[in-house]
Amino acid sequence: MRGESHGINVLADDLFFFRERNRERHKSPRNKDGRGSEKSVTIQAPTGEPLLGNESTRTEEVQDDNWGETTTAITGTSEHSISQEDIARISKDMEDSVGLDCKRYLGLTVASVLGLLVFLTPVAFILLPPILWRDELEPCGTICEGLFISVAFKLLILLIGTWALFFRKQRADVPRVFVFRALLLVLIFLFVVSYWLFYGVRILDSRDRNYQGIVQYAVSLVDALLFIHYLAIVLLELRQLQPMFTLQVVRSTDGESRFYSLGHLSIQRAALVVLENYYKDFTIYNPNLLTASKFRAAKHMAGLKVYNVDGPSNNATGQSRAMIAAAARRRDSSHNELYYEEAEHERRVKKRRARLVVAVEEAFIHIQRLQAEEQQKAPGEVMDPREAAQAIFPSMARALQKYLRATRQQHYHSMESILQHLAFCITNSMTPKAFLERYLSAGPTLQYDKERWLSTQWRLVSDEAVTNGLRDGIVFVLKCLDFSLVVNVKKIPFIVLSEEFIDPKSHKFVLRLQSETSV
Repeated sequence: MRGESHGINVLADDLFFFRERNRERHKSPRNKDGRGSEKSVTIQAPTGEPLLGNESTRTEEVQDDNWGETTTAITGTSEHSISQEDIARISKDMEDSVGLDCKRYLGLTVASVLGLLVFLTPVAFILLPPILWRDELEPCGTICEGLFISVAFKLLILLIGTWALFFRKQRADVPRVFVFRALLLVLIFLFVVSYWLFYGVRILDSRDRNYQGIVQYAVSLVDALLFIHYLAIVLLELRQLQPMFTLQVVRSTDGESRFYSLGHLSIQRAALVVLENYYKDFTIYNPNLLTASKFRAAKHMAGLKVYNVDGPSNNATGQSRAMIAAAARRRDSSHNELYYEEAEHERRVKKRRARLVVAVEEAFIHIQRLQAEEQQKAPGEVMDPREAAQAIFPSMARALQKYLRATRQQHYHSMESILQHLAFCITNSMTPKAFLERYLSAGPTLQYDKERWLSTQWRLVSDEAVTNGLRDGIVFVLKCLDFSLVVNVKKIPFIVLSEEFIDPKSHKFVLRLQSETSV
């Protein structure tokens, strides 16, 4: 009798759990948007843009996931809830962004001033003597004119090379300075200062009259600057081309991994390369796919209750043992429940996928037939790609919405983005399969809007200084808001390759026949 009452209680608890799940599933979209807004405020906003965006972005944030069934009008109102912790976090992010901007512009200013000094120094060396003591200079003639042309073309080549190597758009903000670039700037500064000191002592003070020697002195400065530029190319570009290390990048939430080969780089530059490849190689992070196992564990624990039929007592050890024994019995049959749940989910996904494919193919056939008929109509009745997409979208909206719900992708695709993609496919005469490729399987992060990335601000965690070079066995972590990337560095092994010569005349064969064979 006690076992039957326990089974009835377990069944009642399971029914109550499923009712609560259905009730949470059918809640209004305001709660969903409230949670989404609380998560989105922790991402650092770009400089110069309002934190909560304009009216169009607010409208997109409060859009209901049930756009295929319930959306009848789009309003411009929204609700945002921000706590004191969120405000403190936002202020801290803004202070960090201000510091990064100051550091970025300070480095650019220093490099620009130094570059201007470098290019004006040879010109000043040549122009100062004729301005200060023109009458005392010895005539130079054709030799100096040829040197002037040489200096002009060398400075032009140096200007183009410097612009191509140094003045690039910055891709990211790194925590430390680039060591080799800083060393090159210091070297150029010391080099120019030493030339100015020699010029001031030996030429300006003594008023040297040998103008040809002064011009050749300026030419030697330009030649030395060209050699320093060649050294910068070797250190900044050529040194890292040969692969020396293999980096294994593992996402902490789902275990997805990729391998990359890099050369001699610092830890922070290697982290930057990893992040650049992450956005195009890794599938977008979907936290909804990780809730199935948590829901399953919560369901098992919610169905366990211990009743004391002998009255109240303080024997907590007995109750804990009863809980452990009941959990062990439930765990013995949990693999069967997992198997049937996954099989049911796969069956439902395949069914909704088939419905979606049929709906999209019928819609595309319809718009193709409309295009053939519209060519004979008046020009005012011809539809543009946007109008054509809006005309065929309702016939596939419900099937697409159900499939995105089944695969937990509905929060990555808004109605506006789907209409834009559909209009793009119609404009370029793409097939239904090309249109569905974005929705049938998860794509890389760059495929989606930046508002859906959930990973724009990263933190580099390393046991060593981030300016140190890569070496075998180093592990560093790149953390963002919801997950992290664990990077393990392995050195590429030294390969010993030997040669073995085979004489072409040795390729001779004999056919052996037996009495049992059919040949």
